[in-house]
Amino acid sequence: MPGFTLFVSDLHLTAERPAATQAFFWLLAGPAREADALYILGDLFEYWAGDDDLGEPFNASVAAALRSLANAGIAVYFLQGNRDFLVQRMFARAAGVTLISDPTVVDLYGTRTVLLHGDTLCTDDKRYQAFRRRVRRPWFQRLLLLTPLSFRRRLIERTRRVSELEKRVKKTDIMDVNAQAVAHTFREQGAQRIIHGHTHRPARHLHEVDGTPRERWVLSDWYTRGQYLKAAADGCEAVEIAFQS
Repeated sequence: MPGFTLFVSDLHLTAERPAATQAFFWLLAGPAREADALYILGDLFEYWAGDDDLGEPFNASVAAALRSLANAGIAVYFLQGNRDFLVQRMFARAAGVTLISDPTVVDLYGTRTVLLHGDTLCTDDKRYQAFRRRVRRPWFQRLLLLTPLSFRRRLIERTRRVSELEKRVKKTDIMDVNAQAVAHTFREQGAQRIIHGHTHRPARHLHEVDGTPRERWVLSDWYTRGQYLKAAADGCEAVEIAFQS
């Protein structure tokens, strides 16, 4: 029987949005059980303050649902996003997931495919890229994780509020991917396909790089509906999941 692999990103799960959480649990208990693998390409959570927050009941429930899928023999891979870059080994062990780097290159049924969260492609947003470089430094994360969990939660909430205010005044194009960055990624990785999230602009884009056709799939966010990408030997398909009210 032909295999397939599933991809999701930007679910932004939180206890305040139960419909998205239930849709994700349905995916884990249903279609994902038939897949070769599930890849989560960042921003699974609205925010992640550190693996010492695993004791919080909502976070524990998400980890347990992922662990159930992994225990069923399905490979689950997790790539950190800009909201959950503090996900580390403790969460990975609890959830039964394998952490992967950004970018990661896979052979997807014969198609060399680059997997990213997508924020590294948004190079026109200079302010964000400077912030990303700072918070992704290992020494910065080590120092941050030495602070009390309550402090980190407050810091993240404040950072989110500032980010939302900045989005209102930034030009829309600045927050999308840069065409040169996309072409560079195709060339650097020798890939025929890119799959990423982050921009919340789900679509299939066709690119011609050095005379060769390539494709780029942008995954959907889960704020108003669920969606996953199903990849098989004959190509990719975006599949909708209706939220239950």
